[in-house]
Amino acid sequence: MSSSSLPPGQQLAAPNKWPLVGERKPLPAPEVWTVEVSGCVVKVASWTLEQLASLPQIERTVDIHCVTRWSKLGARFGGVRLSDLHSRSRPTEEARFVSFIAHSERNHSTSLPLKDVQALDVMLALRFEGALLPEEHGGPVRVVTPGRYFYKSVKWLRKIVLLAEDELGHWERSAGYHNRADPWREERYLAPMLDRREAAKRIAARDFAGCELRSIDANGRDLAGLDARQGILRDANFRRARLEGARFDGANLSNAHFENADLRRAVFRNADVEGADFTGADLRGADFRGASLFGASFFSEGDPQLAARLDATTLIAAAVEQLTPVQQDYIRRCAPLGGRGS
Repeated sequence: MSSSSLPPGQQLAAPNKWPLVGERKPLPAPEVWTVEVSGCVVKVASWTLEQLASLPQIERTVDIHCVTRWSKLGARFGGVRLSDLHSRSRPTEEARFVSFIAHSERNHSTSLPLKDVQALDVMLALRFEGALLPEEHGGPVRVVTPGRYFYKSVKWLRKIVLLAEDELGHWERSAGYHNRADPWREERYLAPMLDRREAAKRIAARDFAGCELRSIDANGRDLAGLDARQGILRDANFRRARLEGARFDGANLSNAHFENADLRRAVFRNADVEGADFTGADLRGADFRGASLFGASFFSEGDPQLAARLDATTLIAAAVEQLTPVQQDYIRRCAPLGGRGS
């Protein structure tokens, strides 16, 4: 295959080379290595390596794309479909995400939506190029997720946990790696204009003040107390994020997504939140005084269960005239005193 098969920003590794990235070895191997499936399943189940090898085997040729900008094309893996394990443990209706956990010093992990696991046909690899998978590359068993940066393919797999709510993995949580990780969209870090070190630094400091972070993906992150004053955060994804006490004064948050976020006591004074979606968010004590709210949503007409949580401590009433009649009615019913002193 030629370099024309490369996603943007990638370059080919040296011929016949597979660069080593991340941890080099797992924790000492247990006497019997097993892979367990638990969480939102009908039946917790586990398989030894021998039992995995006895399941129907597949071979698949995939392209490896590392977030550090190298690619290895045409890598041949052998192993089992994850769906074959799920067919035996049977995910429940609550299962929406899958977390993969390694037998490593940091128990490093990653997660994927269950629908993506199914669409991408994720496999558990036991072999590489016809031989047993080398330990330094994730043996005896690793995840292989086609179509995603390779940090979504966890080495030394020991546990698979099905979840109702997503849990960010090690690299996504500590280094700001993107939670979707599509190489063709260059989804490397939580914001396209940050590199790994800068993303990790800003997450640790919870400091986005004055930054231009358009389309930042902070879905599900713990960013309580975030300072994002004067930030340019258009089209930001803060769904299900913990943003209690966050400061968004003067920020541009047009078309941002705050669905089901914890925004208690968050401050949006003089911010641009036009077109932002707050359905399902907890907005008790939030301050919207001086904010531009044209097109913002706090209540879903199609699904009344999707409604923001407001009360008399939500300072918003002075801005409701900018909203549609349905949105105005909902806010006036839920925050009758909001906006006093604005």
